[in-house]
Amino acid sequence: MTNTSQITVVGIDVGGARKGFHAVALTGGTYACQLATGDAQELAHWCRSVVRASVIAIDAPCRWSSDGRARPCERELMQKGIWCFSSPTHQKAHTPHRTNYYGWMLQGEVLYLALEGGAPEQAYPLLHTLPHSDRGCFETFPHAITWHLRGGQAQAAQKRIQRRELLAQAGIDLVPLTSIDWIDAALCALTAHQVAIGGECVSYGERETGWIVVPRGLVAGVQR
Repeated sequence: MTNTSQITVVGIDVGGARKGFHAVALTGGTYACQLATGDAQELAHWCRSVVRASVIAIDAPCRWSSDGRARPCERELMQKGIWCFSSPTHQKAHTPHRTNYYGWMLQGEVLYLALEGGAPEQAYPLLHTLPHSDRGCFETFPHAITWHLRGGQAQAAQKRIQRRELLAQAGIDLVPLTSIDWIDAALCALTAHQVAIGGECVSYGERETGWIVVPRGLVAGVQR
């Protein structure tokens, strides 16, 4: 049986080219370390060779829309009253835009490619089933995580307060999490921890255009 106190996972908040990536690693459900970088390859190397993560949760679309409408996972979230972005098609996302509106999604695409590629023993394939007992990565969404963990009470205007409260309840050290980017990365990491230990989760969407995975209830901490 896997010793869950030794499992390391990573949560990643994805920003545009200027803001870059913010990643938080948890070991055994507690804070381990963090990394900020604008380089997807550097981040993939950090996940593989520095922290040796087993599961990675990413706040960015893992696939593009197939028809120009919101992906099934996004429609399912919105049907529950959980606001979310609608991902464009690959073609639209790669069409130049004066404000680089989809820049952060394009950064996410580069990151997924960096994580999913490489030798099989080093790759983090996209998750398609739960529970999951091997290396992999998946898409998650901090607002949906907050909505589920707070019983449907998630307000965007209160996101910093509400998300910090959830991290504190899970026993995460808040001192290094000095911005909403770090907070969101840690919340993603908590979800990765829940997946890695086989905790109860909810998945939205389907395989072709991607899942969004969130914990069903309070995230478990260190297993003793």
